[in-house]
Amino acid sequence: MAEVLEFRVPAGSAHTLLVWGLEPQAGLEHSLFSAFSRFGPLYSVRARGNAAVAGPGYCGVVKFYSAGDASRAQRACNGQRLFQKCPLKVCVCPRQKGIQQQAPALSSNKCQELANHYLGFNGWSSRIITLQKVSGLAGETEELGQSSQQGSVKFLCALEVTLPQHGVRSRGVALGQADVGDGQDALELITATRRAQKLAVGKALSGAFQKILLVVLENGKVAVEYNSCQEEPTDSLTEEELKGLVQVNELSLEQFELKEEEVLSDLSLDEE
Repeated sequence: MAEVLEFRVPAGSAHTLLVWGLEPQAGLEHSLFSAFSRFGPLYSVRARGNAAVAGPGYCGVVKFYSAGDASRAQRACNGQRLFQKCPLKVCVCPRQKGIQQQAPALSSNKCQELANHYLGFNGWSSRIITLQKVSGLAGETEELGQSSQQGSVKFLCALEVTLPQHGVRSRGVALGQADVGDGQDALELITATRRAQKLAVGKALSGAFQKILLVVLENGKVAVEYNSCQEEPTDSLTEEELKGLVQVNELSLEQFELKEEEVLSDLSLDEE
């Protein structure tokens, strides 16, 4: 049976393994990552002390992108010693009751990790169509609840992701914003500008990947589908129209205020 993966934070108990019986040691999370990543890409690995009712020791929480990878890892690792003397108990996280909401989008670096694993480093590419400063919109400072003494810089980015082997193209449009204080400090302004640009590019890249579905087949091969349900009005615009997007007076910035999730953690102001 094929499994469909979205570029979103993996949700649901089937993606998460609980590892019991861990002994305290240096680099415990690294050891967990090394042991379980051979079954497939991991979204996160955490190790924490047991609750008082569970006795001494540590437990681990390993979250896979793929529920199939998590299932294979559980069967192979349960009862094995792996990297320690005593055997470990590995089980799938119990089902959690409650309203299921749409999982948040993956940050840009997580999108790239997932794409590199299933598509290969040469299996996809991205290009910036436009990266423009947004300014002069009436009332934008008041709407954001900022005082007249507190300024900000905004950039709007339109970006396209291409999967040449699958004939798929996907666009993302996003707004990046950073505070600049009173704007008197030139270094602060430059830093804020670069931060806003990088944030806009990262969010646009993540947005483009939201429209791509990875279909992982039983034989390990990967097919790709374009998720038209995620299409936005900007997808029908030409590149020339996208480049002139910020000049449209009736443009509503609300549609570009995406959740940042972990995007900011991806960005290094020292990168070129």
